[in-house]
Amino acid sequence: MRITLGVTGGVAAYKAAELVRRLQQEGFSVEVVMTRAACEFITPLTFAALTGKKVITGLFAESGGVANLESAIEHIAVAQRTDLLLVAPATADILAKFSRGISDDFLSTLYLAATAPVVVAPAMNVNMWNHPATQENIERLRERGVHVVNPDEGYLACGMTGAGRLAGQDAIVAAAREVLRVRRDLEGHTVLLTAGPTQEDLDPVRFLTNRSSGRMGYAVAEAAARRSAKVILVSGPTSLETPEGVTRVDVRTAAEMLKAVEENIDGATIAIFAAAVADYRPAEAAAHKIKKTVAGITLRLEPNPDILASIARKKNHRLIVGFAAETDKVAENARKKLKEKNADLIVANDVTAEGAGFDVDTNVVTLFARDGRDLPLPKMTKREVAHRILDEVVRLSASVKQQSAD
Repeated sequence: MRITLGVTGGVAAYKAAELVRRLQQEGFSVEVVMTRAACEFITPLTFAALTGKKVITGLFAESGGVANLESAIEHIAVAQRTDLLLVAPATADILAKFSRGISDDFLSTLYLAATAPVVVAPAMNVNMWNHPATQENIERLRERGVHVVNPDEGYLACGMTGAGRLAGQDAIVAAAREVLRVRRDLEGHTVLLTAGPTQEDLDPVRFLTNRSSGRMGYAVAEAAARRSAKVILVSGPTSLETPEGVTRVDVRTAAEMLKAVEENIDGATIAIFAAAVADYRPAEAAAHKIKKTVAGITLRLEPNPDILASIARKKNHRLIVGFAAETDKVAENARKKLKEKNADLIVANDVTAEGAGFDVDTNVVTLFARDGRDLPLPKMTKREVAHRILDEVVRLSASVKQQSAD
């Protein structure tokens, strides 16, 4: 998991170096962004040495008097690769910029560009903290979903006593873990997961496939790894990066996916089938490229193996989760699939709904469980959906375990 640590210009900036080490000990990868004022209190070299990464200190990197184009759009790249933006210490100035949408340096611009969750740990003089303007900014940020780690009370660098000291490392790290939903409730489990499309060859240059990007399945794989599961990801063709801590097995066709699943299923306690497996494949793949003709061609298709049903038939005490991408009668089709496939949970969505289709970062799903529980979820990011799915998996897993004990 990747945390971007924003360091702003206050006396407590030196404590950010200790925070970097603590976050690394927790298993986080840390990248540091500093404001120019922060550089007056602690050098970028310190953070570069601690993280082994470039420290960003400005919106533009000057080279021979000419702005570097790469640096000009770097805030977008950082925003896209981070899992959490953590600002500690956060001065009254940066809180005001975040609150008002001012983007005049790298950190404030990064805040506007980031879609990842944000945690701020304010540190300032007690009167600055208590000022109505600061409290108004804090309240506005909270309303927008920013998580605030309140400052501690005590002796301040200015000689006054009161609220304003940077919160302790334990509190800041705990907030980061909570926001990132770092849990260990899948520790001891092995999750076998399929994701992405399959490609069924028509000839040496063409194939049948679908519009699946694999994002939802990869989000579930990443979330399961974060929750301490051993994760084996059987993936169809996709350009997505393998999530950290996940073992990936690449396949192309439905037959290859079934083979890979069968080779890895024995040790799995949870199997999640998020891949969009082609229902049919060409009955015969041409040895040479099929030439275009005026008359056209007729393709004969044959059904692919049903991977979910095949594994569910011999699931034993294994928990089985399936996905259903529908265009109509979502609930009816999902409940039918739940029963016919012998699954424990079906994640269903209408792919024609806004924010729930292909190649988007959000999803709108309903979870249909074997025990009769239907859980509709509002539109949320696929990362958030992934954790909600795993919350239900944990609940069902505990129920199955209890039934086995009885």
